[in-house]
Amino acid sequence: MPPKKIILAGGGTGGHIYPAIAIATGLKQKFPYLNILFVGTNRGLEKELVEKAGFPLKTIRVKGFRRKLSFDTLVSIRELAYGALDSIKIIKKEKPDMVIGTGGYVAGPVIFFASLMGVRSVIHEQNVCPGVTNRILSHFVDRIAISFSDSMHCFPKGKTVLTGNPVRKEITGGNRNEALKKFGLSPHLPVVLCFGGSQGAARINDAVLHVIERIRDTKKLQLIHITGKSHYEKIKGILVNKGIDPDGSGHIIVRPYIYDMQDAYAAADLVVSRAGAISISELNACGKPAILIPLPTAANRHQDFNARFMEENGAAVIMVEDELSGEKLLQTIDNIIFNHGCLQKMSIASRSLAKDDALEKILAEILELVK
Repeated sequence: MPPKKIILAGGGTGGHIYPAIAIATGLKQKFPYLNILFVGTNRGLEKELVEKAGFPLKTIRVKGFRRKLSFDTLVSIRELAYGALDSIKIIKKEKPDMVIGTGGYVAGPVIFFASLMGVRSVIHEQNVCPGVTNRILSHFVDRIAISFSDSMHCFPKGKTVLTGNPVRKEITGGNRNEALKKFGLSPHLPVVLCFGGSQGAARINDAVLHVIERIRDTKKLQLIHITGKSHYEKIKGILVNKGIDPDGSGHIIVRPYIYDMQDAYAAADLVVSRAGAISISELNACGKPAILIPLPTAANRHQDFNARFMEENGAAVIMVEDELSGEKLLQTIDNIIFNHGCLQKMSIASRSLAKDDALEKILAEILELVK
């Protein structure tokens, strides 16, 4: 008997939201009459991304804990209590057949209390190094889907399955020639795509500004840079003061955010980005070589592990943020993008790491549990 209602809990960043949307979309294709509800917060990207994907969203009051004890810790404890009450209320009212958690602190109370209330539950871990929340939840849930084999030892045996990260199908649907036309770029020059995760990164923006200055006149390569919405006005002001049109100067394109990332990936020969798990899975799915700059403040430094996985498999080069400079970034770009053999080798390596059947494997585990 097919499921009637499923709740997906996850939020904060695109890395937790996009897998949930991919799972929800896959479930909806299999069961058109399935009722799907997202649970998130009113502070993360989920409100914008989930609604854009066409799914309903309910929010709960919950806040992440900082590593150091402070007054903010007391606020987080209070919010966690509210989150618990909100989660119990939603589960009682909605009566889901299953609850699926894709990460972020919002998933904690929803998955925990659903498990205690006898609701089937699944968590999906995107990173090589699992976070504290999923390590705790793993003892209560019915199934754990992991994205990297290196994560297997972190979870209980018998209910942990290697699936990979589900990547939105449209990500691999871009056409290079059409994408270049959309961006107004030339097919005769290499293209570098730069972004700092779903919310942008100040350090990467600063380094890319230097790259833009260096290539503004030489036009040896083309650049698409995504600043993040909160950083865009500042970057735009700096570029305008330098006489550079942020809306496109022929070979330089600067945007606050790009929703149709399939076009950006299709146009790119090389990608400069953070090392979030979903970004890496998208790079693999599209067969893109990368220069990865792990976020040093990421919980448990999980982006370091993700980036190292890519580098050890020949698909990426790591740049440490503390050593990041515009000059060094440009030199690293030049060393890769103008070395056709290196670029091709890294591209093949990246594509070989892709798990194209990740979504199907996750859906199979979900349906088996529901049965």
